[in-house]
Amino acid sequence: MKQNPSRIKYKKNHKPSASVLYLVENKNVLPINGQYAIRSTENSRLTYNQLEACRRSIRRSLKKQGIIYIRIFTNISLTKKALATRMGKGKGNHSQWIACIKKGQLICEVIGKNNYKVEQALLEASYKLPIKVRISKNIF
Repeated sequence: MKQNPSRIKYKKNHKPSASVLYLVENKNVLPINGQYAIRSTENSRLTYNQLEACRRSIRRSLKKQGIIYIRIFTNISLTKKALATRMGKGKGNHSQWIACIKKGQLICEVIGKNNYKVEQALLEASYKLPIKVRISKNIF
């Protein structure tokens, strides 16, 4: 999984405000590609490392018997200045890449042959995430 975008419009972003984290997702509610999905039940920020841990956990438990679709991408960079740096001299360097997650947004989807294994894989992956999530199933 790619950590940061290939091209960005501006070199450094503003930190996402708290007002963004109070929104509710209305579009991405049901799984489009997969049978099962992990859906967030609260607003938060996810880092690249958390998403990668989630993806690896699913891949490890399914063992080539399923397809994973990651529905979010870490496109916002957070910057940090070095310790014991004096004030001024511009903004710091990129420290990590994050994705803002709204309540109800799908994080990843999975297609698999064995439904029980897929549910167990998503349950294990949900432990890797710092937010409360639900496993949603496609009706169709």
